[in-house]
Amino acid sequence: MTRLNPEQLVFVTERHLATLTTLRADGTPHVVPVAFTWDQDAGVLRITTNRSSVKARNARLRGADGTPPRAAVCQVEGGRWITLEGTIEVVEDPDEVVDAVARYARRYRHLEPNPERVVLRLTPDKVMASTYMA
Repeated sequence: MTRLNPEQLVFVTERHLATLTTLRADGTPHVVPVAFTWDQDAGVLRITTNRSSVKARNARLRGADGTPPRAAVCQVEGGRWITLEGTIEVVEDPDEVVDAVARYARRYRHLEPNPERVVLRLTPDKVMASTYMA
């Protein structure tokens, strides 16, 4: 399980946006701005989105050999940056959606109810960061 060091943890709890890079079926990158939350206890990053979004569709794509899809989230502010890379999955469990929305509200703002909302759960196995946070 990935755990962030104290400087990294502060950075991913400050109010910043990031980019999410997923791969389309043809292997080309799909990069979009996102808001995310980091769960230090579980070692996962969560993004809420609509179930029909391109990023959700890409997060459902498995490799030809059945490997789970991979993605990366990168947050940048001035000279500080962090990239969390790992497997990504779509989670539709209502309890996890409620938890993700509550975490989002603490970091960003309150979200209106949306029956089409799902969670993209990224489980990082690689963390890269600026030397300020290494």
